[in-house]
Amino acid sequence: MTISERTVLIATERGVITPHQAERLRALEVELAPGTDAAIPQPDDDERLRFITGFGDIFVTIGLALFLGALGYFAEAVGAAAMWATVGAASWLLAEFFTRVQRMALPSIVLLVVFCASVFMASSAWFGVIEPLIPSLLSLSEDPLVLVLAGLATLAAAMAHYWRFRVPITIAAAAAALVAIVVGLVAAMVPGGLAAAINPVLMLCGLSVFALAMRFDMSDPQRLTRRTDIAFWLHLLAAPLIVHPLIRGFIWPDGAPGEGNALPMLAVFAGLGVIAVLIDRRALLVSGLAYAGIAFASLIKVSGFSGSATPLTIFVLGAFILLLSALWHPLRRAVLALLPAGLARRLPNPNVLPTTRTASSS
Repeated sequence: MTISERTVLIATERGVITPHQAERLRALEVELAPGTDAAIPQPDDDERLRFITGFGDIFVTIGLALFLGALGYFAEAVGAAAMWATVGAASWLLAEFFTRVQRMALPSIVLLVVFCASVFMASSAWFGVIEPLIPSLLSLSEDPLVLVLAGLATLAAAMAHYWRFRVPITIAAAAAALVAIVVGLVAAMVPGGLAAAINPVLMLCGLSVFALAMRFDMSDPQRLTRRTDIAFWLHLLAAPLIVHPLIRGFIWPDGAPGEGNALPMLAVFAGLGVIAVLIDRRALLVSGLAYAGIAFASLIKVSGFSGSATPLTIFVLGAFILLLSALWHPLRRAVLALLPAGLARRLPNPNVLPTTRTASSS
């Protein structure tokens, strides 16, 4: 007896299996079909993510934005803390249906982000600190106790949310709360000196988050489980925490880019590119694109093309991204070939290694 496509679709809708598991079942069906090659073809994109399970995700997300925005507007009359608490509670209740029952990818991500942001803002407002929707760590660090307590509340809320709903992005939200706690503790220990220490602190936090992401990545090198999604969101958080403090704190400390720091910025971007290819994650490159663009623009102006610096910079960056995308797998093979076989096989997607080397290393 075979399982029909209709049964697979219903099982996905009811949460019996995940959309990713359904996709793997279909691939297995193709593999075992008579007259087909036994080897499963390598996917076009090794960094596939489950953002959208269907157009219904987009439709529901629009409804969530409208509903939660209006709810926050009406609840603001009671006070800032009550408004954020109301939005956070509503996000949890909505997740009970759209995340736990419907298993919708994009609404689950949005509801988690809104929930954690609401807990953080409600906690800050409860202690009398009213900040914009995206608070500045430097401004909140003037009240380090508030920052630490708000971070602790957000961390506890994120862990409870993950225990209930298992949304992969939740681990990154908890890591972001930990970063806020660390910044608050440093601000409490070094009164008035956080502005000078913020770049090293954030960079160390970014490296720690990166190490955690690699732990998840290396535990699932073929990217078949939920751990690969968790790793992606952690890499997305770690990238700006590493790139921005590195460039703004050490290469471009005075806030005035020029020819003198253009080449170091490009060298950093090239190094990030090698790491991105090595671990098969593009988040590091995305975070460094803006700085690479500034460096390119500075060099173009020095070369005498100041009138067309912006379009030339966009052209060069666009061509670089397209070329890198086209050569991603060959570059990975070349970089992994330089590593010891045991280490290369533990990195994400080692299937780009030559077959002879993989066989010999086993």
